[in-house]
Amino acid sequence: MRLIVLLRNPNRSFDELDPLEPSKAAFYSAVFPGAGQAFNKKYWKIPIVYMAIGTSIYSYDFNQKKYWNYRNAYKSRKAGYNNDEFQNLILEDNRLLDGADFHKKNRDLSMVFIISFYILNILDANIDAHLKQYNIDENLTLLPYYDKETNINSESVGLSLNLFF
Repeated sequence: MRLIVLLRNPNRSFDELDPLEPSKAAFYSAVFPGAGQAFNKKYWKIPIVYMAIGTSIYSYDFNQKKYWNYRNAYKSRKAGYNNDEFQNLILEDNRLLDGADFHKKNRDLSMVFIISFYILNILDANIDAHLKQYNIDENLTLLPYYDKETNINSESVGLSLNLFF
């Protein structure tokens, strides 16, 4: 079990740190999703951003089209026409309303996912830019130490925390 301690990167001086770097990354991701990840040189995250947002957009578009199909078929049947695409599949008009409501709910949920993944993209770029300024080194670790003291008649457990730099 190892706990990692984050300390400022000693290889970079305080003057080299750009305090606006996280906000730049967030701005780039807000303007063009994935650009903040490219700014942070985390190129492997860009396809994940596009898959998440793209899948949500596809789901939104699919459910929007299905919603209009069911809605137009219902209106067509109420107007007295019998030539909609669901003529031999759905016999009751109320089932068309149920299908329209189902796809409308999924369309709205897809929009929530689009917005959520967009915000998550911005947050990821900002947080990653913040964490780039910290040093994670193998020498900077917390090592747990368990000592069972034998001098006391009853057992006791203690915790010692030693930091080695």
